[in-house]
Amino acid sequence: MAALSELLSRLYTITIVFFCLLVLEAVILFRSVIGNIKNSDKRLISTSQYLQLIEEKNPAIPYNDKLRLQSVTECAVCLSEFEDGESVRKLKCKHTFHKDCLDKWLQECLATCPLCRTKVLPDEIVSGFHRHQNPVEYDGSDEEMIFLLSALHGNGLQRIF
Repeated sequence: MAALSELLSRLYTITIVFFCLLVLEAVILFRSVIGNIKNSDKRLISTSQYLQLIEEKNPAIPYNDKLRLQSVTECAVCLSEFEDGESVRKLKCKHTFHKDCLDKWLQECLATCPLCRTKVLPDEIVSGFHRHQNPVEYDGSDEEMIFLLSALHGNGLQRIF
């Protein structure tokens, strides 16, 4: 009789755990659907569109003697000295960088000047680009299930029921 009681107790526990997992999957699915609906009106920006916006706001210019006279001699991103004719970008904050170095920085980090953190592009554009690069969807990871199971593990489940 004790063995049957133990079996029914374990079966009950397994049923509760599977039910919790089912509810968790439903919540994740619901969040994913609601998130997609909520973000569908927000514009996603591709890499080429992002780089085009950077070019429009801060056009690339060739490095020349005029910039050299302003004591602009090296790129603060790669720490290399500028050479005549190289393509550079001078930001509104007056800091100058190699075009490719700055473009890579603006794609990988927030769209701010690497030196003074002045915004180069509006937040809406940057967030649209990063949403396009890193879409947030349920990736099938079991982190939430592990958290749930760890909360139910041991005597905690028996105290609840």
